[in-house]
Amino acid sequence: MPESRTTTDTAGPRSGAHPPLLEVRGVTKSFGGGRRRLTALDGVDLRLGRGETLGLVGESGCGKSTLARVLLGLERPDAGTVRYDGVDPFALRGKDLLNWRRRVQMVFQDPFASLNARMSAADLIGEPWRTHRDVVPDARARDRRIRELLSLVGLRDSDAHRYPNEFSGGQRQRIGIARALALDPDVIVCDEPVSALDLSVQAQVLNVLSELQSRLGVAYVFISHDLSVVRYISDRVTVMYLGKVVEHGETDDVFDRPQHPYTAALMSAAPVLDTSRATDDQEIRLKGEIPSPFDIPSGCRFRTRCWRAEEKCATEVPPVVVRESGGAGDDHTALCHFPLEARSAWA
Repeated sequence: MPESRTTTDTAGPRSGAHPPLLEVRGVTKSFGGGRRRLTALDGVDLRLGRGETLGLVGESGCGKSTLARVLLGLERPDAGTVRYDGVDPFALRGKDLLNWRRRVQMVFQDPFASLNARMSAADLIGEPWRTHRDVVPDARARDRRIRELLSLVGLRDSDAHRYPNEFSGGQRQRIGIARALALDPDVIVCDEPVSALDLSVQAQVLNVLSELQSRLGVAYVFISHDLSVVRYISDRVTVMYLGKVVEHGETDDVFDRPQHPYTAALMSAAPVLDTSRATDDQEIRLKGEIPSPFDIPSGCRFRTRCWRAEEKCATEVPPVVVRESGGAGDDHTALCHFPLEARSAWA
């Protein structure tokens, strides 16, 4: 078994052999003030390389959407740094900021609400060019590019003149993906992009995203509650709880050998469709409710629901435990006093 060790660094990935496309270090974001101050992000670290997918998981209220807004430049962090190719987007102004916004785009959760019902598919896909006019300079080039984007996401040229109410949910999400690709971004933040779709349609949209990544080299930050979807599409996984990264590592390593009790509980609660991955472990039932983000527990913030918690969990902030990956990928890190080493440790 790979060696484990502890460190005082935050629970984020190491920088790796190659410079990352996106790197977040120590990002904190709070809302409100005084006794009603809510810390949505608390020292978050993450890294995204070119052409890879980072899965972001955790229960509702863990900070995933706030982190997405920070990555898109819509929320300024209170502390910490965000770098795209070494550039701080929050230091940019004017044309430099406008040019940077091309590089990071969004695919929204609800394909029924995210498309303007009064606009045709062609108008929706070409909408970003109304702001970034120099990307596709003339009408003929725009028509050609719209047809190319429709083809990329598996739609027909004739679909360009149809309206959202004429498409199925999966087709609408394909239009949303085409719109996100219109500016040739380096990163696309996907916020629950298949949760509103039927199961068979989810698979189709996920395959479209995977094919586009192979073809275009675009990187994804993929936010989802569905762990089977995250496992299918992600290269690495970051697990969040109450604004904190509690575990990070290569996807298969995190899913097959979770170190943090919270991650193990999430895996235990997820339906298993692949019987080859099924185990005889008992389901983990967490006690209590998720604490209020206005009153985060002392020490380990997961301790009030953790079946392995001891007295030190209430008084000491847990260290980062690092399990060597044994390969070229990131090490597997977890923020825990008593990390799990195997599924047999769940009980």
